[in-house]
Amino acid sequence: MRALFKNKTLRYGVPMLLLVVGGSFGLREFSQIRYDAVKMKIDPELEKKLKMNKISLESEYEKIKDSTFEDWKNIRGPRPWEDPDLLQGRNPEILKTKAT
Repeated sequence: MRALFKNKTLRYGVPMLLLVVGGSFGLREFSQIRYDAVKMKIDPELEKKLKMNKISLESEYEKIKDSTFEDWKNIRGPRPWEDPDLLQGRNPEILKTKAT
């Protein structure tokens, strides 16, 4: 029995071989999930709702095509260590008095 534990093939080779072969079977099962999900059918009610919702890129473009962005101002958001009221030009004392 002691000779079996000293044999390097049994000590290192067999666990490595089991890992490779077992990993192959495990990977096959996990990759099969992807193909099964593609074959899965959608609920007919949900499919009807999706077909009724005809939003396209062109329709969204038509909505915002006539918008004017002349008065638009880019405002940077605060960093975690910055006070958002001071950064955006609002006075925190006024905001405190409005809240109370």
